[in-house]
Amino acid sequence: MSATPAPLRLWQPVVAMALVIALSNYLVQFPISAWLTWGAFSYPLVFLVCDLTNRAIGPVAARKVAWAGFAAALVISLAVAPWRIAVASGTAFIVAQVLDIAVFNRLRQASWWKAPLAASAAASVIDTLVFFSIAFAGSAFNWMLLAAGDMLVKLAMAVLLLAPYRFMLGRLQAWRPATTAS
Repeated sequence: MSATPAPLRLWQPVVAMALVIALSNYLVQFPISAWLTWGAFSYPLVFLVCDLTNRAIGPVAARKVAWAGFAAALVISLAVAPWRIAVASGTAFIVAQVLDIAVFNRLRQASWWKAPLAASAAASVIDTLVFFSIAFAGSAFNWMLLAAGDMLVKLAMAVLLLAPYRFMLGRLQAWRPATTAS
């Protein structure tokens, strides 16, 4: 039995999730070009956090982190971004995180890189489609072009983030919550 309530034991990945989402919701408001925003570079870090949590503690903990991250990020996002972006982000986030966790868990016994790459790629596609269709449909932005650019960057980031994922594999004991017998 753990002496610390489960949500408190998972504070590090929850805080990381919330900070990445809040930063991304702010950065998505600033286009780099007609097909890309700055948010595309920061947002894929949520999949890294989710995949490391899933690997270290399992899918149940990863889902708890996703839901806690969702709640915290929604509150933060409403403070730093317009409500439509915050709602779009929250919806896309939780749908994509549930998919990421399911795909990762299904492939967790495969080679070290297959689960995080497949999970992040699948979740990135869904996240992008849900987010941009809610956040920018009907706006002055060419959101379909932005979504295509965003998705390409997220897929490239899924590949690039394999390096820190691999690096962290040997250090995952630090992610495991400490438990004490009562």
